[in-house]
Amino acid sequence: MPENKGLDMEAFLQHPEVRKVTKSITPILQERLKYIPPVCEVFKEHFTRIENNLSYEFQIHPAAKQLLPLIIDNVVQQIVPADSPDEAFKKEYVKERNIGIVFSGGPAPGGHNVIAGLFDAMKTASPSSRLYGFILGPDGILEDDYMEITQRMVDHHRNYGSFSMIKTGRTKIDSKAKMALALENCKKLNLDALVIVGGDDSNTNAAFLAQEFHKDGIQVIGVPKTIDGDIQVKDKNGNVLCAVSFGFHSAARAFASDISNLSNDGNSDVKYWHICKVMGRVASHLGLEVALQVHPNIFLIGEEMADYIDSARIEKAKKEGTVDYTAYGMTLRHVSRMICDGIVRRAAVGKNYGIIVIPEGVLEFINEIQVFIIKLNTIIAEYNQTHDLDFHSAFPTLEDKLDYLRRLVRLSREDKTFSTWNTRDDDLFNDLPAFFQEGLLTERDSHGNFQFSQVETEKVLMGLVQDYLKILKNRGDYKVGIKPDWYRKTLAKAGLNPDAFGPVLFKNYGSGAPCLLVKSSIVSNKTLKQELVRGGQIGNTEDIPAAIQKVYQTSVPKFKTQNHFYGYDGRGSDPTWFDCTYTYNLGHTVFSLIANKATGQMAAIKNLEKDFSQWEPIGIPIAPLMHLEERKGKLELVLERSIVDTNSPAYNVVKALQNEWLSATTGPDNYRNPGPIRFEGKNINVRPLTLTLNNLGRSKLTDS
Repeated sequence: MPENKGLDMEAFLQHPEVRKVTKSITPILQERLKYIPPVCEVFKEHFTRIENNLSYEFQIHPAAKQLLPLIIDNVVQQIVPADSPDEAFKKEYVKERNIGIVFSGGPAPGGHNVIAGLFDAMKTASPSSRLYGFILGPDGILEDDYMEITQRMVDHHRNYGSFSMIKTGRTKIDSKAKMALALENCKKLNLDALVIVGGDDSNTNAAFLAQEFHKDGIQVIGVPKTIDGDIQVKDKNGNVLCAVSFGFHSAARAFASDISNLSNDGNSDVKYWHICKVMGRVASHLGLEVALQVHPNIFLIGEEMADYIDSARIEKAKKEGTVDYTAYGMTLRHVSRMICDGIVRRAAVGKNYGIIVIPEGVLEFINEIQVFIIKLNTIIAEYNQTHDLDFHSAFPTLEDKLDYLRRLVRLSREDKTFSTWNTRDDDLFNDLPAFFQEGLLTERDSHGNFQFSQVETEKVLMGLVQDYLKILKNRGDYKVGIKPDWYRKTLAKAGLNPDAFGPVLFKNYGSGAPCLLVKSSIVSNKTLKQELVRGGQIGNTEDIPAAIQKVYQTSVPKFKTQNHFYGYDGRGSDPTWFDCTYTYNLGHTVFSLIANKATGQMAAIKNLEKDFSQWEPIGIPIAPLMHLEERKGKLELVLERSIVDTNSPAYNVVKALQNEWLSATTGPDNYRNPGPIRFEGKNINVRPLTLTLNNLGRSKLTDS
C-alpha cells in the first residue's frame, strides 16, 4: 500500500522541516547573500580622488583620434585617498546623483557585486542618490525600460551568479538614431552617469557613448566583463593594467569542477574518452586555465596552432624550388594526428580512456578553416549589403546555400578578377561533413562573428581522429597493453603455459616492460591463428584456445567517446572569492571615477595577479585601446581582444607538463581536483592559476 495513504498533504507541506528542506534559498545561499567582501585600503577613506598617471603610454590608432576626439586624450587614473579635501570637493563628492547601470552581452559571475559595490559606495556618500538598472541590456536604454535598484534587491543578489537582477542583452547602440534615443532616455532620468558592464564590444560602445554624451555632461564608465578572459589591458611597453576580466576565474573553476568529476568517472569505468569543449571563441584563455586546474590527458590551445610552422614541409618545398604556404599554421589532419598519438600511447599502457580539453574556437585557429570563415563572412556581408533580403532568408536550406556558392564558382571561371570563391575552395568545402558545412554557413551573431558554440566543432576533429585510429588499428599500431600478471593468471587458469604463448603473441615479451603489446601483425582472428600455427602452439585444424582469444580481444581497442560542452553553465555559476572581491571593488572604483568627474574610462583593478593587499583601483582610458577590425565584412573601430601569449610562463608551464599529464605509464593518472567554488573561509584567497604563474615568471625575470 502507498506509504502516504491518509497523509494530510496540505498540513504536511506546512511542517517546519518540510518547509526548511524545500525552500528556494538554501543555507549556503543565505551565507553568500550575507557575505560582504573586503575592500581595497583606499575605499576605507571617506573621500577618494583620482590622480593622473602619465607613465603609461598607448599606441593610438588614427581612426580613434578621428572618431573619439573628446576622450582620446584620457590617461590612466589612479584612485587615491583625498587627504584634507576642501569644502567644495566634499560638496561635489557627496552630492545627490542619479546613476544608470546596464549589463551587456553574456552573463558572467560577479556582475551583481559590481552593482552592490557601486550601490554601497554611492549610498555611503549620499543616501539620497539613486541607482537605476536598465532591463535586458542596451534594449532597456533604447526602450526606456528600467527599475530603481533598492537595498532589498542588492541584498538579495550579493555574491550571487549570473545577471538575473536586471537581465542582459546583446543589442548594440551603433547608429546615430540609437545614440540620440539613448541620450534622450538618459536625460529623461536626469542621469549624471551611465555604467556599461560588458566585454570588448560593450566597452567599445561605452567609448562612443562617452563621446556622444560628453556635451550633455553625462559621464560613461565601462566595466570589463567576459568569461573568455580576452579583455587584458597592457600599455605599449607591456605594463599590465588589467590582468583579466571578471567572471573568468569563476567560469574556469566551474568547468574544472565538472571536468574533474569526469576524470574520476573515467578513471573508474576506464572505457570512455571524454571530449570537453570549453567556451572561448577568439581566445583559449579558459582552455589554458582549465588545463592548469584539472591536468587533462590531452589539451589543445588554438593560439599554438596559429603559430605552428612545419619546418619539414618548408625544407621540402625549398628543395623543390617552391613555397609551401600551407606549412604555416596547423592543418586539421595534423591536429587530429596529434590527438591520436596521445590516445595510442595511453592505450599501450592499458589506459584506453582519458580527458581531452579543447577550446570552443580551436578550429578558427586552423588555417584552412580560418580561410573558409573569412571568405564566407565576406560573401554573406556583401550579399546583405547589396540585396533587400538577407542571405539566410534568401537561402534557407543548406542545399540553397551550396547552390549559391556553385554560382560563385562559375562566376570565378568567367571573371578572373573574382577570387572570393573559386573551384579549389568549393572542392575543399565539399570534403567537409554536411553538418560542418551547415555550421560554417550558419547565421552570424549580432557582431558578425561565426558562432562556434552553435556548431559541434569537436565532431569534425573527432571524426578525423576516429578515421585515423582505424588506420592505426588495421596496421596493428593501436593496441591496448596487457598487464603481465593478468596475462599469466588468465593462461594458468586455462592450463596453458604463458611462457610458451608469450613470445608468439607479444612483441615485447620477456623485456620486463610494464605492459605487453600484441604483435603488430596480429590484427584479426585470422592473423592471430596464423601466428599461433607459425609459432607451433596449435595445429592448422585446431581452434584458438578460449584464454588466448580472451587475451587478444582485451588488446583490441574500442574507442568510445562522450562529448561535453562547457559554456552557459559557467556563465551562470556563483562567483569565487576572487570574483566576488574583484567585482565589489570594481563597483567602488566606478563610483570613485564618477564622483571625480571621469568619463570614457574603464574601471579596473591593477595587480590582480598579486596579493589582495596590493590591489590598486584605477581608471583605464578606453579610446587609446581601440583599433580597426573586420566586422560584418567591413572595418570597424573596436576594443582589441587579447589572445593567449604563447611566450607566457603559464602557457610554457602547461607545455612543459604535457607529457606528465598524458600519463602514458602504468602508474596512476595525474588528474587534479580543484575542489568546490568557495567565497569565504580557509583557502579561498586564490586567483586564476594563469595569473599566478605569469606573475611568478615575471618576478623571476626581474630577480635575474
